[in-house]
Amino acid sequence: MQMTLAPQMRQSLEMLQVPIMELRTLVQQEMEVNPTLEELQPGDEAPAELDTPEDRGDDAPEPPSDAPTSPAEEGPEPADSGGDDELTEYDLIAQIDDEWKDYFTQNQSPPNRDDAARHQFMMDSITQPVSLQQHLMDQLSLSDLTDEERRFAELILGSLDDDGFLTTSIEDLAASTGEDLAKLQDVLAEVQEFDPIGIAARNLGECLWLQLRRLGRGHDLAADLVLHHLDLVAGHKYAEIARKLKVPVELVEKEARLIATLDPKPGRRFAPDANAYVVPEVSVIRNDEGEYVIIMNNDYLPRLRVSDHYRSLMKDSGTTTDVKQYIRDKVRSSMFLIKSINQRQQTIYNIASEIVRIQREFLDHGVSHLRPLTMAEIAGVVGVHETTVSRAIAGKYMQTPRGTFEMKYFFTPGYTNSDGQTVSNQTIKDAIATIVAEEDSDAPLSDQAIVKKLEEAGFNVARRTIAKYREELKILPSHLRKGYSTGS
Repeated sequence: MQMTLAPQMRQSLEMLQVPIMELRTLVQQEMEVNPTLEELQPGDEAPAELDTPEDRGDDAPEPPSDAPTSPAEEGPEPADSGGDDELTEYDLIAQIDDEWKDYFTQNQSPPNRDDAARHQFMMDSITQPVSLQQHLMDQLSLSDLTDEERRFAELILGSLDDDGFLTTSIEDLAASTGEDLAKLQDVLAEVQEFDPIGIAARNLGECLWLQLRRLGRGHDLAADLVLHHLDLVAGHKYAEIARKLKVPVELVEKEARLIATLDPKPGRRFAPDANAYVVPEVSVIRNDEGEYVIIMNNDYLPRLRVSDHYRSLMKDSGTTTDVKQYIRDKVRSSMFLIKSINQRQQTIYNIASEIVRIQREFLDHGVSHLRPLTMAEIAGVVGVHETTVSRAIAGKYMQTPRGTFEMKYFFTPGYTNSDGQTVSNQTIKDAIATIVAEEDSDAPLSDQAIVKKLEEAGFNVARRTIAKYREELKILPSHLRKGYSTGS
């Protein structure tokens, strides 16, 4: 039994942990290897020829609220293999069909017409990511280039790598295509005006210089540094540069800080891994009564059932024993998959419901009202293990009236302020970001000064914690912020 359940346990845990789009892929892969699984189409009902729990007068079973969290925890038992095996499996198949069909309406308050419209707008707003090539081709179509120049531009765009650099020299491109070198160089200059800034550069120095030029700094010290002394800048050899150029070392350091803000890989933001969009598992919508309604995103999740064809084969006296055993094994796999998906959705729903209940003030007023929350606290209320909460929120997103957040965003330790109230560390981070944004850029605040500012606001936070949060917020130390405004 242990060897039989272990793969199913792993499958159940994997389904709980993966985001919904990956889950859809897993389900589709299972459907490819399990012929007894099929997708329930809109309007389809559970097969009438089977005895359902309601037909037998049984109470409909409560769907389980949690998936197994470790091989040591109790999982679903396999169907009995005794003489009543087939009858038992018929009943279980019908039961799970009904559970899965009913899941889409259970535990969810039906939204009104406006709620449904907002939900549909959210789903319609999800767009496919735009590739770097498509982004550039769109700009090319709007340019004033002639047909010949556009053909040259397409050659150049086709030679860019994922980072946005020209991988083939313009000379080799001209030689391999037989095109005029001077015309290709002119068109390259036009393409380098496209967005993102720094695109179609032939090396890192040119890429950074194109960005400096767009800032109006194409002919000053910073431009000289990226075009002729980039290796020394990368090595922080500012004194050596100062001696060579006969300029103050402080000026070199200042220009180096500017260079550090430039994008060395302007095309990378369009790479699939960097531009992958997220699909919220849960949507939280405020209804007309002012209450928050939780809607599970089932739009990407196939509704599954066991195929009628294989049900018929199990009943057919002419079906051989070997075929029945094969079907029986596949049906058991199908049943476990359907029940595991049901468990997954129910677990995420239960956790999301508790998050909404606890974080009501955040939903009403914003991040300054985010409450401290631990996974153990949620686990205790929902009735699952803490590791189950951790798996259930991993990589999952929740769309709220305040924006779309990773579910783990709502789980943060807290501090006690001067009023005796607990506040989330995310609130502290938000306060730090606000303090830095409002500081005098010519006299940026040290970490100790930020500590004092927070104390004035009623937060007692150690300086080393400020430094940690500042780094997580990607805020430079005070000596590197001098002269540069961080506000918006």
